[in-house]
Amino acid sequence: MKKSILTLICLIAAIGISQAQLFPTFKVGLKAGLGFSSLSSEGRFLNSDTKTGFQLGAWGRVGIAGFHVQPEAYYASKKVGIETGDQSGDATFKSFDVPILLGTRVGLGPIGARIQAGPVFSFGQNEDISFTKPAEWTNYKKSSTGIIGGIGADISSFTVDLRYEHGLSNLNATGNQKIRMWTIGVGFSFL
Repeated sequence: MKKSILTLICLIAAIGISQAQLFPTFKVGLKAGLGFSSLSSEGRFLNSDTKTGFQLGAWGRVGIAGFHVQPEAYYASKKVGIETGDQSGDATFKSFDVPILLGTRVGLGPIGARIQAGPVFSFGQNEDISFTKPAEWTNYKKSSTGIIGGIGADISSFTVDLRYEHGLSNLNATGNQKIRMWTIGVGFSFL
């Protein structure tokens, strides 16, 4: 009798999990996060210091059959330490970032875990790069691309994400400099 009840409970749970992932889902929300950035050149970091920046923006998620697409749009302030030859200082890259993440969610009801990855497109804002020491930095580009991936958790309307962003395009027109960044973010879905 106990075995059949346990089997029935497991069967109901399995059906509930599979049904929850098969139905279409739609969420929209706001997010904020901290970014820990470094700048690398030809695989070497220009400065071992990791600087902290921030992100503020919105996200949406459309899913069906256990998979989802999550476009986001946020303002980012990416800070890096730079040390080249006799020049050193901190740089701030201010950009409007648009990641398009593909992923899957595993969970039951309002509690779940996600894994996501996809491209990120960054568009520099006016005066997008500022340095703490004056130097000739006009060769920095206004846009870049990268890949981003990570894990996340959903608890009802709240979300938490841990991600890594790896720059694919060079930020400097005269050299091979790319952003590397870890972010931790929190969000809230209101739809």
